[in-house]
Amino acid sequence: MSRPITPPVNGTIQTNVDVESAISSVNIRTGSELNKHHMVVTIADETLHLWGYKKSMLKVAFLWLATFVTLGFIRLFLYWNPKWLVKCTAYKCPISVCDYVLVKDEHENEAFRPIRVMDPPKGQSQLVLPLGGGKFNYVESLRYFTYRKMTYIWHPNELKYTTIAALEADLPLGYFHDCIESEAGLSDDEVQRRLIVYGKNLIEVKLKPILVLLFKEVLTPFYIFQVFSVTVWYTDNYAYYASIIIFMSVTSICADVYQIRKQELRLQSMVQSHETVMVLRNGGQVETIPQENLVPGDVLLIPPRGCILQCDAILMNGTVIVNESMLTGESVPITKVALPELDEEHESIPFSFKEHSKHLLFCGTQVLQTRYYRGKHVQAIVLRTAYTTLKGQLVRSIMYPKPVDFRFTKDLFKFVGFLACIAALGFAYTLVVMIFRGSALKKIIVRSLDIITIVVPPALPAAMSIGIIAAQMRLRAKQIFCISPSTINTCGAINTVCFDKTGTLTEDGLDFNCVRAVFASGSDPNRKPEFGEEMEDFQSDELPRDGELVKAVATCHSLTRIDNELCGDPLDLILFRKTAWIIDETTPDNQVEETARFDMLQPTVLRSPVHHFGAESETELAVIRQFTFSSSLQRMAVIVHNPKEESRSMHIYVKGAPEMIASLCEPDTVPENYQEVVNEYAQHGYRLIAVASRNLKMSYVKAQKVKRELIECQLTMLGLIVMENRVKKQTVGVINQLNRAHIRTIMVTGDNLLTAMSVARECGIIRPNKKAFLLEATNNKSSTGKTLLSLRQSVSSSEEVLETDDSSWDAEAELGHLVQSSYHLAIAGPTFSVITHEYPELLDQLVCVCDVYARMSPDQKQQLINSLQEVDYTVAMCGDGANDCAALKAAHAGISLSEAEASIAAPFTSKINDIRCVPMVIREGRAALVTSFGVFKYMAGYSLTQFITIMQLYWLSANLTDFQFLYIDLGLITLVALSFGYTPACEKLAKMPPPTRLLSVASVLSIIGQLTIIASFQIFAFIYTAYQPWFIPYAVPLPDLEDRRSMQGTAIFCVSCFQYITLAIIYSKGHPYRKPLYSNIPMCVSLLVVGMLSIWVTLSPPKLFSDKLEFDPIPYFDDRLFYFMLGILSGVLSYLYETFFIEHMILGVRERHLKHKQLMSGSGDINRFERILIKIG
Repeated sequence: MSRPITPPVNGTIQTNVDVESAISSVNIRTGSELNKHHMVVTIADETLHLWGYKKSMLKVAFLWLATFVTLGFIRLFLYWNPKWLVKCTAYKCPISVCDYVLVKDEHENEAFRPIRVMDPPKGQSQLVLPLGGGKFNYVESLRYFTYRKMTYIWHPNELKYTTIAALEADLPLGYFHDCIESEAGLSDDEVQRRLIVYGKNLIEVKLKPILVLLFKEVLTPFYIFQVFSVTVWYTDNYAYYASIIIFMSVTSICADVYQIRKQELRLQSMVQSHETVMVLRNGGQVETIPQENLVPGDVLLIPPRGCILQCDAILMNGTVIVNESMLTGESVPITKVALPELDEEHESIPFSFKEHSKHLLFCGTQVLQTRYYRGKHVQAIVLRTAYTTLKGQLVRSIMYPKPVDFRFTKDLFKFVGFLACIAALGFAYTLVVMIFRGSALKKIIVRSLDIITIVVPPALPAAMSIGIIAAQMRLRAKQIFCISPSTINTCGAINTVCFDKTGTLTEDGLDFNCVRAVFASGSDPNRKPEFGEEMEDFQSDELPRDGELVKAVATCHSLTRIDNELCGDPLDLILFRKTAWIIDETTPDNQVEETARFDMLQPTVLRSPVHHFGAESETELAVIRQFTFSSSLQRMAVIVHNPKEESRSMHIYVKGAPEMIASLCEPDTVPENYQEVVNEYAQHGYRLIAVASRNLKMSYVKAQKVKRELIECQLTMLGLIVMENRVKKQTVGVINQLNRAHIRTIMVTGDNLLTAMSVARECGIIRPNKKAFLLEATNNKSSTGKTLLSLRQSVSSSEEVLETDDSSWDAEAELGHLVQSSYHLAIAGPTFSVITHEYPELLDQLVCVCDVYARMSPDQKQQLINSLQEVDYTVAMCGDGANDCAALKAAHAGISLSEAEASIAAPFTSKINDIRCVPMVIREGRAALVTSFGVFKYMAGYSLTQFITIMQLYWLSANLTDFQFLYIDLGLITLVALSFGYTPACEKLAKMPPPTRLLSVASVLSIIGQLTIIASFQIFAFIYTAYQPWFIPYAVPLPDLEDRRSMQGTAIFCVSCFQYITLAIIYSKGHPYRKPLYSNIPMCVSLLVVGMLSIWVTLSPPKLFSDKLEFDPIPYFDDRLFYFMLGILSGVLSYLYETFFIEHMILGVRERHLKHKQLMSGSGDINRFERILIKIG
């Protein structure tokens, strides 16, 4: 039933709507919309597929029955497959009336989420439905579900699920001023209604109970298979090895749970916050409330002495100095200004996060100080809360990272599936043979199931982790700590490394190098302005006598005093201190606190040292207005006034990028060799700042209102300031090491593009013999409305427009031309955004050829990492700031040089505060990956070797004895496998990464060839024994008796012992990713011990051993020597096959030839980035 429109509250139109009536009225128009079973929800960059289901009690009852009959196995299978769980418990229905939704995101993650209903708060009959634009409808209830900390509500008018509309969505700017002018704030009833819909303003990480974590680990397929295996072994009285497997599994599970809990605790400590805040509510009353009770639309009061912001808000009055390092990584305090008053024409302009960022306060940032009108509070309007804030999105990206697609893991499961097929064949063979022999039922079942545990070794997961554990220990010894050990293997395949710049490649901050003043022509019209010599400070008598350059440097900055300490951009601090001027922000009567100076007539005053440039008294300059630095304009400016001059006499000082400042200056004030000097410094990696000025005639009031573009022109060039961003001494060597290993290096930074390029050239990311070009978005549009792109060489003023209006061909050809001509490409964040949105067809090509990314925001860094991964690069990211968190989490391997926020997102944290850790991690990753390959092939070879042995013995109805199994499983396999990973990584990075395909031709042929050799020698020994004069045939025991001893079993056992040892030696080779085998002392000792024992057992077994192993002894030494020689010969042939055929012929010749052929043709199994590079040249 519809209700009338109620009066606006805070300028918000609120309409009463009955949900059922709304749905039925819309149903008349679009009935098909309500009957949809599937729906796609796209919010920002996130896309979800939804399917509606209703619970079926009949299906649920049948599932419980099936669970009981199958002893829980059917439920376990459904736990691994959410989609099948849905189908077994519910039926399809329209999504508008469903009880559950099956959610699938863009990374193929699936979840089964229940639909819930929001009811009005107690004592009220209605909820609010946010519509965007500051409008809310009143409704009686809301249907919703939650997925990954976000709430999705069913919109009765739009007939779809959507996230709760943020307050700023489609919001006109006039709305904010209406809220402030009312001076009322929200009522308690309105707060309660919004609190139900928006939820509590908390970003919290709930700790999962230890028991839940244990169950999740235990219920993985491999551990379930281990439970099955040890059950079979205990049934068969094979308790020794079963107990060892249980001990290893429990240890592994506990270690994994410990790591998970440790990571949860670190993330929780980063995000948890329980503060109180002040708000304006209930007709203008100031109330102190817990942060969790904040809702969008609240008027937030910011304390004068600072705080940590608990929401995203827009500043409405006063100024706020904030530290946004949590989000941007830059620790420079930033001044946020209030949203200005608007005329009627501009009140309807929609709010934009990007366009109005200088008025925005972000959750998690630190407010250092506020300044306000005397007697008034600094006010802001809450826009977003909890996980919808910028900090909340960062935390979500850490909690739910993009799954790493690593081919090795997929191949591992495929190979295990192949082993399972062989196990099924062995299972069938055993059943047939034993039924034919008339064996007892229990024996048939146990022996058949035992074959499965032989072919698919339960110790495989533990064995596969050996290389990873050893690599983790070696990294820890080098002060590199890993919280995600499974990532170590992935590091072995890394072929691209992205580096942050400041604090990672370079030292923090910049150093002053020199200043080059411009000396004006004076009264001589024939004299051109020219640069002076390099000066090391601003006190030199050789600087221009008018002192304009020094005045510009002393006033043109955003420095401020906080608690009597000068704070601001480190670059501004360095330059200001070089001038020796004094900043004075006190009022004449000294009665007003720092925090109460906003918009007072007394501005910031800068004072020079006495007798500066020969002056008899100190110079005073008052900063009337400041134009903050704009990355798009590449400059900042201040309007200043000298109190000794007339009131309308003003000066504007501007500083910024050399090219930009020169374009704003009168040509006759710029030296003729200006560009030549700029290029010379830029080529040597210096950062340049140009300074210019202009005299103005205007009143104080006009100075406060004039648009900057009207006065930032017709400037006079004053000079260049040369700054040096010192590259860490270890950086160049590491970058060169990575380049020699053919590992691509990329710089991705939030810093200036030109600075980034100069540092990239200095450290070797941009090679000395290659030119660098800047790809930039222009202000011009094509005929189709797309932004035109331009290519500009970084050391010259030549520029060519890149036509991309009609199609991508011209741009594509241009990118291809750059690659063919050995150029480097650099791009800034705004241009990257243009290409992402307007030229998505160029993005794949861009990330293949561009090596420098500057002015990149945290989400753009993450997007770059994802784009590189989409073209099949295996990417590492190395950074040190909180703004790198999302990228560190998204990369295949994130390496943090900080122990703060970044370390929570990164699998690796290095206490070595430079990039030497990167090649260390890659080397250890390669060693671990090769070890995992070797261990897997060794375990697969061992299981199939034992399978071949058992199949022959089952033919006789015989078997290996328990202690023979134990000697092989524990002595020959487990002890050797445990020492596999202790071969250290090679000190030098090889030019080619190790193979990542477990099912490559070389791997498959290796295993098949080795098994062929092994089977041949075992079958020969089996047959040879049967024809010996001393041979006593095996007597099949009665069905209820167990006798496993046989002469043929003894012969095969002795030969196979040496085959297992040979497999260990073959698959533990080192070069070129690991050191030689002899460097692995534990493994050498293990092999020596088991080798000597095997020789002893074969040639002259002592009675104790003979009895324990239950040998049916070979009577003559010559025959025992013959079996020993068979084992040695088998090993020699296996070694020769692996060395000459697999490593030389297959890996060395065939695969190189095949790779070359594929690269030339652009076809076959090659990476996408290789195809792209082939396509564009």
